[in-house]
Amino acid sequence: MTAADLARAYARRELSVREGVQSSLDRINEFDGQVGAFLKLAEDVGDQADRAQAMLDAGEGTPLTGVPVALKDNLSTRGLRTTCASKILSDYVPPFDATVVAKLKEQGAIILGKTNLDEFAMGTSTENSAYQLTHNPWDLARSPGGSSGGSAASVAAGFTPLSLGSDTGGSIRQPASLCGIVGFKPTYGRVSRYGLVAFGSSLDQIGPFGFNVEDTALMAEAISGHDPRDSTSLRHAPIDASSVRNGSLKGLRVAVPKEFFGDSMHAGLRAVVEQALDTMRKEGAILEEVSLPSIQYCVTTYYIIAPAEASSNLARFDGIRYGPRAEGSGHISVVERTRAEGFGHEVKARIMIGTYALSAGYYDAYYLRAQQVRGLMVQEFKSVFDKYDVVVGPTSPVPAFKIGELKNDPMALKLLDFCTIPANMLGCPAISINAGLTDGLPVGLHFMAPPLADERVLQVAYATEQALGATMRAPFP
Repeated sequence: MTAADLARAYARRELSVREGVQSSLDRINEFDGQVGAFLKLAEDVGDQADRAQAMLDAGEGTPLTGVPVALKDNLSTRGLRTTCASKILSDYVPPFDATVVAKLKEQGAIILGKTNLDEFAMGTSTENSAYQLTHNPWDLARSPGGSSGGSAASVAAGFTPLSLGSDTGGSIRQPASLCGIVGFKPTYGRVSRYGLVAFGSSLDQIGPFGFNVEDTALMAEAISGHDPRDSTSLRHAPIDASSVRNGSLKGLRVAVPKEFFGDSMHAGLRAVVEQALDTMRKEGAILEEVSLPSIQYCVTTYYIIAPAEASSNLARFDGIRYGPRAEGSGHISVVERTRAEGFGHEVKARIMIGTYALSAGYYDAYYLRAQQVRGLMVQEFKSVFDKYDVVVGPTSPVPAFKIGELKNDPMALKLLDFCTIPANMLGCPAISINAGLTDGLPVGLHFMAPPLADERVLQVAYATEQALGATMRAPFP
């Protein structure tokens, strides 16, 4: 069942919350050994189900009451281990909930457990986890994408109707594309980052995964809204999920950047995306090709800004304040050995790159220049959004790739975020929906809208989803 279907079944008393939750747990226990989506299951699921049932019985239920949800393991959960898939946080149990987690609990959602990710959300394949591999439910030999691969796989495999991830350069939308589901990155600041273990603070955003746009919008509404504990939180009302069905493609002005359709784009994926664009035209949308030259610099710019912010954010993980502590002959030795043993290769590489970019003599040449290019990108997209309602393109230039296929080609992995990084640079809302299949693998269609136009991008995605009719379950098991 979708989240909306499950809520309706509860309301009609066709199903109890315990029965709904047990169905998810049974499927996880039977099949997650093959998928590897979860790092840890919550131990109080039965108590949560009873509280949710009491809410429903008292007429106090919400659209998410009793709905099982999975959480990416970089979201703080009170009393439930939060590791960021890193050895350096292997025994860390937060004393507080992230704001989004607290909001879900208040609404009666069932927190089933924590899902796998690339260590500290640094990666595009979920192969950088210190603990396990996660497999794509469409083909267990292939990657689910990353860094929120566990959360995407959980929904695609039918373990949970909904999950939460974080998106710094495409870490929600790219795995959504590879797993054939919906992934939504809200406007920067519309969802509180309080309790999210920081990677790139000017880029990070929490967002939902769902089987379809309707479910995803319900989750977005539940977790959004102002939070005084987050200094970047916007003073705006929560995202309005009730308006998701109000959109239409007729007369919609759509920009199609030619830079998204380069030579590296997979031929079969290109055909599916172009067919989806033709469907939008037939529904009355007005599509026009545009040029956004700054897009060609987005990956380079991102891999200066994000590591620079990461090198600062990850300085706190020193073996003194968090996590296990290595033995050493003095304070400096302890910190050096703890970080050397606790961080994986990709995290170490990004910390070193970021520290170098911020160092004296190189700050202006790298970090400052990258921020200037980011400003140029913002201006280019603003001029496009002045004329068009949304920007559309592929989510990923390739469908799901085999696990290990790109492990020794880090640039190829980083280039997979080519189409998604601009939304993080701009802080604007963006969403990936399934457009169809190529060689039996899902293809994502990606929409961007101006900052604060979250409802618009959800409406367009919903209308396109209905026109394409491309929602489909992974053939698993």
